[in-house]
Amino acid sequence: MNRIAVVTGADRGLGHALTSRLLGKGWQVYAGQYMPEWPALSELQAQYPERLTLVPLNVASTKSTLDASSIVAQTTDHVDLLINNAGVLSTTMNGSVRESQDYDEMHRMYDINAVGPLRMVEAFLPLLDAGEGKRICFISSEAGSINRCTRTSWYGYCQSKAALNMGIKILFNRLRPEGYTFRVYHPGWMRTYMNGTKGTDADLEPEEAAVPALAYFLRNLQADAHNTARSGEDRLTMRDWQGREWPW
Repeated sequence: MNRIAVVTGADRGLGHALTSRLLGKGWQVYAGQYMPEWPALSELQAQYPERLTLVPLNVASTKSTLDASSIVAQTTDHVDLLINNAGVLSTTMNGSVRESQDYDEMHRMYDINAVGPLRMVEAFLPLLDAGEGKRICFISSEAGSINRCTRTSWYGYCQSKAALNMGIKILFNRLRPEGYTFRVYHPGWMRTYMNGTKGTDADLEPEEAAVPALAYFLRNLQADAHNTARSGEDRLTMRDWQGREWPW
């Protein structure tokens, strides 16, 4: 059976880098495309015309996620790996509580960052059910950790990532008994376009960040060191690019 992956937010940044690395490893990839005017995905498709399919996708739209699953189902009967990568920041999120908040932008971040991955899992569950991999990956963030929070602003983004983590836990409770495995990942501070223009002050290029990310996504966890009768997959954790576990 061919190894089939779906990646959201694949136009640029980490999503594009993950798509490229999966293709290099021989996977067939369906890449969620939100910005058809951005050339990088089309250029990558020219390199892998037989194994890369571009799928119009807006994770903030239930219709779009359902349409995307229908498109994928036209050419494959299963999906082994779903990487929920699409996410956004906002240029308006730096204001403290003593300043007027942009609640429309908060709603937009929540809709994409927290609800978007749930839409994707719901839409693609029939294809994932038929796959051998049954692995669902989520790009979260240290910003979603309540225990480690030190910020005094960024309300919408931090709250959206904390909500994402709760949604993942609920999915884990329901789907882990059916054989699904989960990866929750903080990729580090990357030079991406989440604000609309590429950040230059961050630590990692997306191509660098994709290396440990994909290694973790594809790794099978060993038995629980404290309970040899239980798989390491039975404990949901959020880990970063250095393998460190983050508290919820």
